[in-house]
Amino acid sequence: MQRALDVLKTTFGYQAFRYNQADIIQAVLDNKDAFVLMPTGGGKSLCYQIPALVLEGVGIVVSPLIALMQDQVDALSQLGIRASFINSSQSIVERQWVEDALQRGEIDILYVAPERLLQESTLRLLDCCKLSLFAIDEAHCVSQWGHDFRKEYQQLYILAERYPHVPRLALTATADARTREEIIKQLNLYQAENYVNSFDRPNIHYSITESSGNARAKLLKFIATDHDGQAGIVYCLSRKKVEAIAEWLMQQGHNALPYHAGLAADVRRVNQQRFLREEGIIIVATIAFGMGIDKPDVRFVAHLSLPKNIEAYYQETGRAGRDGKPAYAWMNYGLQDVILLRQMLDNSDAEELFKRVTQQKLQALLGLCELATCRRQAILAYFDEQMQEPCGNCDNCKNPPETWDATVAAQKALSCVYRTEQRFGVGYVIDVLVGKTDERIIRNGHDKVSTWGLGQELKQVEWRGLFRELIALNFLRVDMEYGSLKLTEKSRSLLRADIIFMARKQRKIEKSNKTVTKKTTTKVRSFDVVLRENLRLLRNRLADEQGVPPYIIFHDSALDEMANKRPMSDQAFLAITGVGQVKLDRYGEAFMEVLKQHELPASLKNKLSDTVNESLWLHTQGQSIEAIAEQRGLKPMTIYGHMADAIGVGLIGFDEVVSIGIDERDEIEAMISYLNISNGDAMKPLFDALDEQYNYGLLKCVLMAMGR
Repeated sequence: MQRALDVLKTTFGYQAFRYNQADIIQAVLDNKDAFVLMPTGGGKSLCYQIPALVLEGVGIVVSPLIALMQDQVDALSQLGIRASFINSSQSIVERQWVEDALQRGEIDILYVAPERLLQESTLRLLDCCKLSLFAIDEAHCVSQWGHDFRKEYQQLYILAERYPHVPRLALTATADARTREEIIKQLNLYQAENYVNSFDRPNIHYSITESSGNARAKLLKFIATDHDGQAGIVYCLSRKKVEAIAEWLMQQGHNALPYHAGLAADVRRVNQQRFLREEGIIIVATIAFGMGIDKPDVRFVAHLSLPKNIEAYYQETGRAGRDGKPAYAWMNYGLQDVILLRQMLDNSDAEELFKRVTQQKLQALLGLCELATCRRQAILAYFDEQMQEPCGNCDNCKNPPETWDATVAAQKALSCVYRTEQRFGVGYVIDVLVGKTDERIIRNGHDKVSTWGLGQELKQVEWRGLFRELIALNFLRVDMEYGSLKLTEKSRSLLRADIIFMARKQRKIEKSNKTVTKKTTTKVRSFDVVLRENLRLLRNRLADEQGVPPYIIFHDSALDEMANKRPMSDQAFLAITGVGQVKLDRYGEAFMEVLKQHELPASLKNKLSDTVNESLWLHTQGQSIEAIAEQRGLKPMTIYGHMADAIGVGLIGFDEVVSIGIDERDEIEAMISYLNISNGDAMKPLFDALDEQYNYGLLKCVLMAMGR
């Protein structure tokens, strides 16, 4: 395990393990199987990459997409790791070279698609190799109930039979309880160690709006307000819509590219590579795009159509903000999306059970859309994870929707589920509530129960919306096999009227005539802007020379850290997150040369905070207190306070900041002496004693100039 920690630090450039990484790696080193559920961007790859480097032999990684394999191999090669892949993109000569290197023991990590792995020729090749582990990535693909089902994944159980002494890991970021059970069953992982981490991605802001006929205007406003020039993904349900939206965004001045299965393979490949390697590209795509995409700086994911279920929504939105920085998941949905998804399902040749489960999952997604409470709590609850308090970072938390007291209506709904023996679906229960007398209700005797006809105050569409909310909030659950509604333990408190149930009112159509203003979201200090840009240009030039995405050289967060810390030695450069020995050897000298050309001004080499230095820097550039305050979105009094800190350590003089007469300064100084006020004391007594003539920041400047 110490060797694993050394690899983490020296090869990958991280100082400590996250989540359950250490326990998972220890399990594999102990020759145990493992099931790993970890959020997107949580570091799943390290759970198999590090053991593959520590153990003797080659680690085989089952990966569903060729583009993902290339991306992973490029990233590992940058770290000096002997990694390769076998897939259909290679020529016969290239594949033979990999196979020969594999048999010579010259490859540490090999990526292969399940279809190729299951070929007898590939298995015979592996029979000749020393194997350290099997890692089955995107393991949710094994589940027929999931959103990315691949039948080849269900045949991977043969690995346990053919290589019983080689540890196996199944890894995914998206799996509800039923999918987790099926992964374990299909892959024969009954003896595996289970590691289920939180599904929460707190850096993602969730926002869902109901379509009111102006989806394009809403999308444009969303991008222009917060994400102009940033990388993002826009998902649409149909190929036609993908191409129309991509063309329209281009006309609006955004760099947008289409991606769907109907495009020529070379066009799809070029568009995906441009998205990965260039900055500020918006990819407009069907759900055929994205699985395994490792681009860390995707700032937003927008849905112009409903996904198929909450798992798909979570997986697709999880492609934003993998670097941990603020990211946005925005969706605009309408009734037409629901109709189209249902038509696609009805017209498919899937079994009835599959259709029924898929329909129930769509209903759960609609419940999330119509929710009046915290979105994040509902998403986590869907994956059996409880969040005690609202997140404060979704649209419903930040701008609560209009609601109505639906406690009595909800009690009627729950009671009717109970009175009908918890054996029927939503449609049947609503029919009982509104008093229908069809043949089935009469045959079951449900026209005689106390809840028959008790809900005529609401229309059927209103009841459906209420049931979706009750399901989304876990007052009811749906039996996925039969579609029947079941009461949950949580429903007791509502039936007993221990709580009030507030349901969402129908949304009002939003007006789209508001002025769009662009927000500044960068956190780079103003005196680092030029340096940060030159670091970016160097990074991008090196990436272009090697034909890899820029983030494979260094993530944006690493460039931010370099600009902030300005490492000037090998040891300091190694302390930057994501910098290991190989990257230091390859790039350290070039990046430190750029850093040397942008030495921090002498006035900023101090122990003051970043926010004080930000104001100090702008002041040295000739800006007034008022101008600095306006640029930074702060009050002038706050900027005076920053200047006072700089005065106190002798970086600037009092007269450079404050322009008041001698008599006024004498008056302030005399009162400071009289009240015996020192730095750190409350300023209000001084403020009051001077009849509130001077703001707190100015008073602090005088205090600091006096050396108190």
